[in-house]
Amino acid sequence: MSGTITKVSGPLVVAEGLADANVSDVVRVGSQRLIGEILNMTGDRASIQVYEETSGLGPGALVETTGMPMSVELGPGMLDNIYDGIQRPLPEMRALTGDNITRGTDVPALNREKKWDFVPVAKIGDKLVAGDVLGTVQETSAILHKIMVPYRVSGELVRIESGEHTVTDVIAVLKDEKGKEHELTMMQRWPVRIARPYTRKYVPSRPMNSGQRIIDTLFPIAKGGTAAVPGPFGSGKTVVQHQLAKWSDVDIVIYIGCGERGNEMTDVLMEFPELKDPRNGEPLMKRTVLIANTSDMPVAAREASIYTGITIAEYFRDMGYDVAVLADSTSRWAEALREMSGRLEEMPGEEGYPAYLASRLAQFYERAGVVECLGSEDRQGSVTAIGAVSPPGGDISEPVSQATMRIVKVFWALDSSLAYARHFPAINWLTSYSLYLEGLGPWYNEQFGEAYMKNREKAMHILQEESELQEIVRLVGQDALSPADRLTMETAKSIREDFLQQNAFVDEDAYSSYLKQFKLMALVLRFDSLCREALDKGANMNKLFAIDARERIGRAKTVDVNEFERVYAEIEAQMQREIEEVIAGGEDA
Repeated sequence: MSGTITKVSGPLVVAEGLADANVSDVVRVGSQRLIGEILNMTGDRASIQVYEETSGLGPGALVETTGMPMSVELGPGMLDNIYDGIQRPLPEMRALTGDNITRGTDVPALNREKKWDFVPVAKIGDKLVAGDVLGTVQETSAILHKIMVPYRVSGELVRIESGEHTVTDVIAVLKDEKGKEHELTMMQRWPVRIARPYTRKYVPSRPMNSGQRIIDTLFPIAKGGTAAVPGPFGSGKTVVQHQLAKWSDVDIVIYIGCGERGNEMTDVLMEFPELKDPRNGEPLMKRTVLIANTSDMPVAAREASIYTGITIAEYFRDMGYDVAVLADSTSRWAEALREMSGRLEEMPGEEGYPAYLASRLAQFYERAGVVECLGSEDRQGSVTAIGAVSPPGGDISEPVSQATMRIVKVFWALDSSLAYARHFPAINWLTSYSLYLEGLGPWYNEQFGEAYMKNREKAMHILQEESELQEIVRLVGQDALSPADRLTMETAKSIREDFLQQNAFVDEDAYSSYLKQFKLMALVLRFDSLCREALDKGANMNKLFAIDARERIGRAKTVDVNEFERVYAEIEAQMQREIEEVIAGGEDA
C-alpha cells in the first residue's frame, strides 16, 4: 500500500492515497525510506510524523506503509547496548555509516548473526501458556534472560532445541488445541504504545533503596512506584538520575536520555561502562539499556523514545525482575508533543501544549507498578518510573510540572539555591513529599522497629521548625533566640550538613545502606536529646555546641560501612561523656 506526499512541514508529512492504512502504522517515506508513524487519518489522507530529518522531501514523493504499528524487538542482546529513540543500535549504526548517522539507515535492533546459548527449561509434552519460560540465555554476567512464550500463544510443547542459536532461529514449536503448530524464536515484537499484559497488579509495599539519604529516609519511593524530579537548569536533575541508576537495588536500569543536551548524554555513555556494579563488581552496563535521543536529534523520535524505554522495561518485568526506568526529561518529550500538535493544527491548551498532555503523561506513568506476571508459575516483577522535569526558569506552576504532580506519588523538588550553596543532592526538604510513607511503614517497622519512622518524623519537624526560626533570625538576629531554639537551629544544621548532604565522589559517602542511614540519623537526634537534657540542668550552651563528638558525627558518614557499628558506639559514648563534663562545669564553665 503506497501513497504520495502532498505537504511537508518539518517532521510532519501529509500523504494521500493511504485509504487502507491505520493510525500508528509505520511507514517508509521518500526514496531514502525514512521511518515515520501515522498520527491520524482523514479518509485516505494520513498525517505522518517522521523520525528522521526531512530536508529534501517534497510533494509527489512516495510513502509506503508496512502495515505494522511502531514496535520494538525484544530478546537477548538489548542489555549493554545503546539505542536511539526508535530502537536502532547506535554502535552498529556508527560502524556502518561513521560518526554521522546517514538518513534512512535501517539496522535491526537485535543482532541477527550473534549466537546465544539457549538452555531449555520446559520439556516436550508440557502444556504451556503465554508468559511461561521456555528456557534461559545467560545474556550478560549479571542477568539471566528468560525466553518466554509470547502473548496469545499456548499449547503443548512438541519440539525444543538446546544449544547455540540466533534470535531468529526456531527454538521451540507449540501445538495449540486446534492442532496448529506455532514456531517460536528467542525474539518477540511488541507495539510500544500498548502496555504489556499481566495477571494482577499489587499495591507497592517495598522501598527502592537508592543509597541517597534524603530520598530513602525522608522521601522514599516504592518499587513499582512513580516519582518526578523537577528543577531548574543546573540544579542537578541529571546527577540525581545518574546516582539512582548507579545505586538503586533494582535488577535492570533503562536510562532514557530524552531531549537533553548531547554533552550530558556523552557523560553517561562515557561513565557507565567504567562504573562497577556494587552487587558483583562487573561493569554496570551489563544490566543497563541506554536510549540516547539528545536535543539535536529529530524531535519526533523524542516522543517515541519514552514508549520504547517503558516497553523494554515491561519485557524484563515479565521475567520477574525489578526494573527502574529513568526518563531525562519528560519536559523535552512534552515539547516534542507540543511541536507535533502545532504542526497538526490542533487546538492548543495552556502554554501551547496539547489538551491531551496530562492523559499522555498518565499513560506513561501508569505503566509502572508491581505485577504478577503472566504464566503458570508464581512470578512477580516491578517497573519503577522516575521522570526528570525541566520547567522553564524553575517555575513548577507550568503545565508539565503540574500535570506530573497530579500523577506521581513522589516529588523530589530540586532547589537552585541549594545547588549554588554546593548542597547536593539539592532536594528541598520543605517542598518535596512522598505518598508511599504510609504503605512502606510496615516494612520499616519490620526491619528497624518503630524508631526508624519516629526518627524521620522528628527530623522533619526540626527542619520545619528551623525554617520558621530563620524568619525570626533575619529580623532580630540569632542572639534573640532562647537556648532551646538555638539548639533546634544547631540540630537542623547537623541534619542538613551531616545527614542530607552527600558527596558522589567519595566512595563511602556516595551510597548509604538503610542501616547506616538509620544509625547516622539516630546519632544526630541523640545529640539533640542529650543537649536538651543538659540545658535543663543549666549547662553552658556554647560549650555543648563545641564538643568534639559533634565534629565526629559530621565525619561519620564517610566511615566504611563495615566499621560503622564500632564508630557509632564510640561516638555515642564520647558524646555522653563530654556532655556530662559540660553539665558538671555549670553555666559559667
